[in-house]
Amino acid sequence: MAVLRRQSIVKFDAPLCETIAETPKPQGREVLVRIERCGLCHSDLHIQDGYADLGNGKKLDTTKGMTLPFTLGHEIAGVVDEVGPDVDKALIGKKKAVFPWIGCGQCRDCLNGDENLCVRNRYLGVAIDGGFASHVLVPDVKYLLDYDPLPVNVAATLMCSGVTAYGALKRHLGRPHERNMLLIGLGGVGMMGLSFAQAMFKQPISVADLSATARETALKNGAAVAYDPSEPDIVKRILKETGGGFDEVVDFAGNEKSMAFAMGVLARGGKIVVSGLMGGNFSIPMVQWVYKRMTIEGFITGTLAEANELMALARAGKIKPTPMKEEPMADVQKWIDQLRAGKVVGRIMLTN
Repeated sequence: MAVLRRQSIVKFDAPLCETIAETPKPQGREVLVRIERCGLCHSDLHIQDGYADLGNGKKLDTTKGMTLPFTLGHEIAGVVDEVGPDVDKALIGKKKAVFPWIGCGQCRDCLNGDENLCVRNRYLGVAIDGGFASHVLVPDVKYLLDYDPLPVNVAATLMCSGVTAYGALKRHLGRPHERNMLLIGLGGVGMMGLSFAQAMFKQPISVADLSATARETALKNGAAVAYDPSEPDIVKRILKETGGGFDEVVDFAGNEKSMAFAMGVLARGGKIVVSGLMGGNFSIPMVQWVYKRMTIEGFITGTLAEANELMALARAGKIKPTPMKEEPMADVQKWIDQLRAGKVVGRIMLTN
């Protein structure tokens, strides 16, 4: 049997190591995909650490139910190598993007199409082995998406940073006020969000990030204004320039400082969608929440239906490409360290 090469967690809070196993044989409607690209996501770091930061020195243990070695990676695109007996063999050799947010298929959320809410999920690279490998076993053929004529890198990133940014932005559609929008945090998801927002909304899209390089990149990619949240009196300046703040804010960072900034620049009656996982704790006086008539919604990943919507938009040429850099799969730990240090703009795409 062919060899399966993986970059795996063998110990939490420790570097990934190469592990070797037998390549799994697809059963039923399963599909074996040979991986061409897998994006590196900030959530991979939290899984490697074995915890999420809850703030105030508290941690959420994310290791329960996980068996080591475990293979990360959920932004996957590749070629179908083998299919189960219940799948048309004509699929072999086809290039596909892989939707990773796979539920149990039986609970009320899955039956409603909301597999990204499933508590007994089978998320690739999160709950079951993922894409930092030569191959990945996909539980059902329905999770494979056609992506031609898109580049393979774009197809892979649409499956996580793409569908997360798209879904977060969708939560702002149909609001009573859509005068302006602010995106906070310009990592891989935030840069995707900037691209999508320009296709989905008519209002000007502003951005905020601590990195001067990220702000400059965003301006080159269509942002109306780029703010530095650390600038003195920045909140007063924004409130003055915008005539009262932003109606719509998406926080792609998701930490205490980013949320405090989002709250400060939110207009009365505005909405914040939080889609970052950097962690920490956030509190707000109840009176302020009510008086400001604000809405705060958490969001992560997206549904298979939303992934198909997004793929259709991208294949129709309505989405601008975002910054990406290809690196060898074997160097994944090096780029995890770079991402952890805040030295990555856009997306690192790992190649086999």
